[in-house]
Order: sequence, then C-alpha cells, then structure tokens
Amino acid sequence: MQSAIPSPAVRVSNVSLNYYTPERETLALSNVSLDIEEGDFVAIVGSSGCGKSTLLSLVSGLIRPSQGDISVGGKLVYAPSPKVGYMFQKDTLLEWRTVLENALIGAELLGLDMKKAKARAQDLLIRYGLGEFLHAYPAQLSGGMRQRAALARTLCPDPDLLLLDEPFSALDYQIRLALSEEIAAILSEEGKTVILVTHDIGEAISMANRVIVMSRRPGRIKSEHRITFPSYGAARPMPLAARKCPEFAGYFQAIWDELDMHQVQ
Repeated sequence: MQSAIPSPAVRVSNVSLNYYTPERETLALSNVSLDIEEGDFVAIVGSSGCGKSTLLSLVSGLIRPSQGDISVGGKLVYAPSPKVGYMFQKDTLLEWRTVLENALIGAELLGLDMKKAKARAQDLLIRYGLGEFLHAYPAQLSGGMRQRAALARTLCPDPDLLLLDEPFSALDYQIRLALSEEIAAILSEEGKTVILVTHDIGEAISMANRVIVMSRRPGRIKSEHRITFPSYGAARPMPLAARKCPEFAGYFQAIWDELDMHQVQ
C-alpha cells in the first residue's frame, strides 16, 4: 500500500476575490493557484494594486475568498490560526508597553502558557540584539530595532508559517539592506515556511528561493522563478552576498521585464 503524499505547507486553489462597494464590484484576484512546500521562502512581487497583500490576508484567514480554497498544513483556512504569524508593513508596537511586553502580545491573545512564552520572548529578543532593551519602550528604539521587536512578537507563539507584508518598506535603504540580512539569518535558523510580499525585486531575489510574479489587477500568477546561485557553491548566499553573484542581474532583468512597470495602469 502506497503511503499518502503529504500536503504542501500552503495550498491556494483557484482562488478569486471580489470587492464590493456601493458604486461597483472589483475583481481583485482571479483564479490564483499556488503550492508552497514546508521550509520554502517564497517572495511575491507585482505592481501596486495587483493583490499581493490581499493574497497574504487570504492565507492568514483575515478575509475569505469569493471562490476557491486555501489550506495551511493540510487544513482549510476559515479564520486566523496560531499556526500562522503575520508581520505587517508597520511594526504596530504598542507605545505604552515595554519591548518584552510587546513581544508577548500574540501569546496572550492565544492563551498560551505565559511562563514558557516569556522565556521564548526573552530568548528571541536577546538573540536579535535587543537584550539591553527588554524593559525599554518602543520610542527608545531605532526603526530597525522596532522591526526586530515586531519579528520577535510574531515568532513568539512559534507559528509554522510566517507572512511578511513589506516589513522593511518604511526603513532607509541602508537599514533595509542590513535588516534583510539579519532577518534572513534569523528565519534560516528558525526553519519556518515564509511568504514575503515586496515591491523590491532585489529584496525578493536575494532573500527567497522562489519569486512569484503577479499580473496587474485582477491579480493572477504570471510566472515563477526558482532562485539559485550556482556561482556561489552549494550553500545559499546571504542577501548581501546574493546581490554580488553574477546570476542576480539576470533574475532582476527577467522579473523587471515581466512586471511591465513602464505601462500606465
């Protein structure tokens, strides 16, 4: 008897989404299908309004599709799950709570064992260079430090799947590059399945092992690029090293050409 084939970590099957307003109906996503395996790091790129962030909201269970199904860990998604961590564009730290207290918010909302959660939160914050700021307030942190605190908050409940919605977009370019390097190392160590939404093609290529290109609205999957760097050797380079590999420019040009950024919507 053959053993059952395991389900992918995420399966998006023929998903469409309509938005309704008093004035009109808008088709935001059309017939999107995508499988993401456990441990994959997938980046989704596309022009503004193509439905990248909407797709993350659907996978997270924050909204439901108009058509089709989404499953995470082999189970259909009907609502938000503790198995899924969502890191938004803004860090959304609560200014009246300390860094450690902020990192514990998810665990509190999920009703987890707070003694274990506090120990994990402290460990994450120390590993992410915030050990001296456990009892500081967000206003005392730099932008990059705030994003690391937000990542610790997202990872504290130990989700299987991590959704990143342009988490570096509000940062200066130099800080953005440095933080992408740090977070890539963190996520590699954590061994999570990751979906990153970004406008930055270079960020997508340097961090992900698959880049999905979406069309203009209504969003559809236009193409997929598997990112490898044979010139670097067997190991996957970190983001800054990846940008220096000869393969990088070819991926960038191919994805740029597919985005049709020069066309007016």
